[in-house]
Amino acid sequence: MDFNLKKLTSDAGVFFTRAVQFTEEKLGSAEKTELDAHLENLIARADCTKNWTEKIFRQTEVLLQPNPSARIEEFFYEKLDKKIPSRTTNGELLGQYMLDAAKDFGPGTPYGSTLITVGEYQSRLGGAEREFLQTSAINFLTPLRNFLEGDWRTISKERRLLENRRLDLDICKARVKKAKQAEAKAAAEQELRVAQTEFDRQAEVTRLLLEGISSTHVNHLRCLHEFVEAQATYYAQCHQYMQELQKELSRYPNSFASNAKPSTSATCPSPVSSATLPGVSPPCLASSSTPGIAQEPSGQLKIQDVQQPSTGHRKAKVLYDYDAHDTSELSLLADELITVYTVPGMDPDWLVGERGNQKGKVPVTYLELLS
Repeated sequence: MDFNLKKLTSDAGVFFTRAVQFTEEKLGSAEKTELDAHLENLIARADCTKNWTEKIFRQTEVLLQPNPSARIEEFFYEKLDKKIPSRTTNGELLGQYMLDAAKDFGPGTPYGSTLITVGEYQSRLGGAEREFLQTSAINFLTPLRNFLEGDWRTISKERRLLENRRLDLDICKARVKKAKQAEAKAAAEQELRVAQTEFDRQAEVTRLLLEGISSTHVNHLRCLHEFVEAQATYYAQCHQYMQELQKELSRYPNSFASNAKPSTSATCPSPVSSATLPGVSPPCLASSSTPGIAQEPSGQLKIQDVQQPSTGHRKAKVLYDYDAHDTSELSLLADELITVYTVPGMDPDWLVGERGNQKGKVPVTYLELLS
């Protein structure tokens, strides 16, 4: 008990002495031992690394998990060293809703079957997102967190010790200057030598830790490459899934007009980049009969081998393979070049395509129009 009380009293005395020295330095009434330029540069670089690592870490967390409540929950699970519960991504949830809706609407109906197709792809997108989140958390967030909660805490601790050693050194220097008697001055000089040795030793330890920041940068650089690779993989998967989904949906180009009157056609197409032909009006077109185009009993237009007015002949590159659904359409192969044009009365989502002596309707969404 007496030992603990004495130690507590001693520690309080040391703390008070250091506080007085620190205050006098701030007021300019006491000298301060400056660190060497190399050590000061290492400290500045370490502070910069810590500050930006912290900001990048926090913002990456927001990117991967925008829900603040979910982030707080994950934080508590990590502190309690418990496994974070698996969450359903928004894409997977939306896909499940669509699949459930298709059961009620009827899988055999156009709307129900389309919901099934879109729902399945939404689930795939959600699965890709889940994999991206897990990969990024392991390969990018975890190393940044380990630095902030491990290496940086050690560096901060050693820097505080260095600051205390510096204060002790300056206190001893002040005592040597104030000592008048030879015996007191000799004792103060002995304390100064001890304080100088401890300061130099602590400065060397701190310097070695701060020089390790270079290795931290190398590690974080590798993690950054892995994060970008995970992003590229994720977005490539999303792009592939959406292309496949668009191709699946385009197999039924006339499904939206299945209940329309056979004598007229009125369709408002969605804008398609670089698909505007000169001389073609963008608003909805409506027609009941057009010279040069025969109306089949099914309501589809059939290209006739007769001279017909046409506008806007252009070259087009085929983006995806397309199989003709009937004799009025032209099958396409990806990357081939064909000539396309429009004729009055055609659905604006379609063009007339020519390849040698072959001619037929082709969907605009499968083409990239060239100048």
